[in-house]
Amino acid sequence: PWIVSASALGKDGAVAPSNRVTIGCIGMGGMGRYDMSALLGLPDVQVVAVCDPKRPAREAGQQQVDGHYGKSDCKAYNDFRELVSRNDIDAVSIASTDHWHALHALAAVRSGKDVYVEKPMTHNIFEGRKVVEAAAKYGRIVQHGTQLRSNPGFQEGINELKNGIIGDVYMARCVCYK
Repeated sequence: PWIVSASALGKDGAVAPSNRVTIGCIGMGGMGRYDMSALLGLPDVQVVAVCDPKRPAREAGQQQVDGHYGKSDCKAYNDFRELVSRNDIDAVSIASTDHWHALHALAAVRSGKDVYVEKPMTHNIFEGRKVVEAAAKYGRIVQHGTQLRSNPGFQEGINELKNGIIGDVYMARCVCYK
């Protein structure tokens, strides 16, 4: 007789593998690890692979995944093309170096993966249109991370600006604190 564990069937609070989204994460720097940590906290998601050309970042991401699941089967890649070519990955989270976002998103979509990509999604309108066209052509979902735009404080500030609370804006300055 075959014996199947309760977790494989989705019992006792476990999510059955057939109801789980498998994720590959490209980019294991600060934002990539932050995004991956959020994914690791979701019961119906399983991170199965990480990718980063920098070995220390790649290995740290792999160790984080393996530690979270208590296993040692997270695959680590130097080349993003190896990750996106896997048939067992449903979606890809992209938080690589900014100028690679569009290329990584296009490769993932063309290989049949849904995509979450950090900002900036692209560096210009042409690249953005290519990502949108590929998503439509291959029937994939592409989500672009713009977290602060949904923050209530930012929305309130934008509304105040639009309503003229501070008068006409003629100049804006920005400081990057990183």
